[in-house]
Amino acid sequence: MNNISQALLEKANILVEALPYIRKFYGKTFVIKYGGAAQKDPSLKEAFAQDIVLLNFIGIKPVVVHGGGPKITEVMKRLGKEPQFIHGHRVTDKETMEIVEMVLGGVINKEIVQLINSHGGKAVGLTGKDGKLLKTRKKLLKINNEEVDLGFVGEIEKVCIEVLESLQDKGFIPVVAPIGFDNSGCSYNINADTVASAIAVAVKAEKLILLTDVQGITDEINNLIPTLNIQEAFKLIEQQIITGGMIPKVYACLNALEGNVKKTHIIDGRIPHSLLLEIFTQKGVGTEVVK
Repeated sequence: MNNISQALLEKANILVEALPYIRKFYGKTFVIKYGGAAQKDPSLKEAFAQDIVLLNFIGIKPVVVHGGGPKITEVMKRLGKEPQFIHGHRVTDKETMEIVEMVLGGVINKEIVQLINSHGGKAVGLTGKDGKLLKTRKKLLKINNEEVDLGFVGEIEKVCIEVLESLQDKGFIPVVAPIGFDNSGCSYNINADTVASAIAVAVKAEKLILLTDVQGITDEINNLIPTLNIQEAFKLIEQQIITGGMIPKVYACLNALEGNVKKTHIIDGRIPHSLLLEIFTQKGVGTEVVK
């Protein structure tokens, strides 16, 4: 068998391996949190957009939720405003919220929409204010039993999914910026992992997938843990093996599972086509968090 034939056979084997997953997930909704290196590196951005379009073409319904913290910080500094953080939460006064809304809802959201559309998809950009998607209330951070006011930082009160369903029914791919609104119409900045988790629960998603800049959840000697259940995840948090920025991601997965999302994944967005590798191969490229 010559080299060309061998290469073609390997491609055929890949398609055959993917077939059961394509059949299983046809018509299902996947909520994907897009961030980290995959949102910055040009080649990874292209690969992500291709993955989303492919999922859509084979009958899976993706909903993309994105962050954009580094870009917000960059624009703030360019405008002469120094970012402030308390326990990893951005302090968001009125002026900062205007910048957040401009960067997330304008620049980043529309760039992702255009990227997906350039590969043949039909993406539509939204914030949580569109179609009353994300009803929000002010979030108060508790530190040493005292409540700290972070400004216009919100937590989700209700997800209204009609706008998402309307778009999906017509073959569009929703791309959501994590900005909510309250009863008085004020805008709020919300953690993108939290938004992705809440939307996954509301739409009864098959999967919640979080793209990160690490290989997944690792043990005490930095070996990847391919599968983790809820009890094991809590234990690793208590043992301080899961720490820092991974904690809110794990809680986003746990909240989704408790809301009856079938399966959640934390994957390495630095790997090209990591979405396809996680979904359509037996081994995957990250950690799946399950009930």
